[in-house]
Amino acid sequence: MDIVVKGRKTEVPERFRKHVAEKLKLDKIQKLDGKVISLDVEVSKEHNPRQADRCDRVEITLRSRGPVIRAEAAAADPYAALDLAAGKLEARMRKQHDKRHTRRGNGRIPASDVAVTVPNAARINGHGEIAAQRTSEAVPTTRMGPLEVQGEGPLVVREKTHAAAPMTLDQALYEMELVGHDFYLFVDSDTGQPSVVYRRHGYDYGVIHLKPEAFIGEEPGGAGGALGG
Repeated sequence: MDIVVKGRKTEVPERFRKHVAEKLKLDKIQKLDGKVISLDVEVSKEHNPRQADRCDRVEITLRSRGPVIRAEAAAADPYAALDLAAGKLEARMRKQHDKRHTRRGNGRIPASDVAVTVPNAARINGHGEIAAQRTSEAVPTTRMGPLEVQGEGPLVVREKTHAAAPMTLDQALYEMELVGHDFYLFVDSDTGQPSVVYRRHGYDYGVIHLKPEAFIGEEPGGAGGALGG
């Protein structure tokens, strides 16, 4: 695998190309992801004098058999921008690496240890049925904003509201890859519907559109189901 370095409306000196090869060590990258197909580095320059401290931008795009990973940064010179972007790329690759190992079964609890390890786990009787659990005292109920929480959870840890400018599906995919998340909420500019794009179990993507009017007078359906289907 080679590193492709290109400039967008700017020349890329040979010295910078050598610095890219030294900064993005292929053996380290392949150790985190052994299925890397290509690694592209694009350099661009902002000629606005007001943005002199962020005039040089470097975008790194790593393509493999898994999801595309992108990292970009801007600084006063391309070398500093490359250092920042390389740091972001490594952090996102480590996140994906750890996620793959977790999905392969690391940290799973054997069935025989569930009753001891997991609090309030359901117990199975000799007939293969869920045994009734005895409760010595009433379960405490706590109100968290609009929710009533019984026992120890679930709890709303953090609640945020974001302004959402309508965008196309392609833009939403790009934004999801840019932030390194597994899903991205957006308002579809073509339909005006609240939507979410997400990574599937394979190497493609899925998208869910919500139609609020469809739920009037009906029981809530499967919009809250698992995204990975």
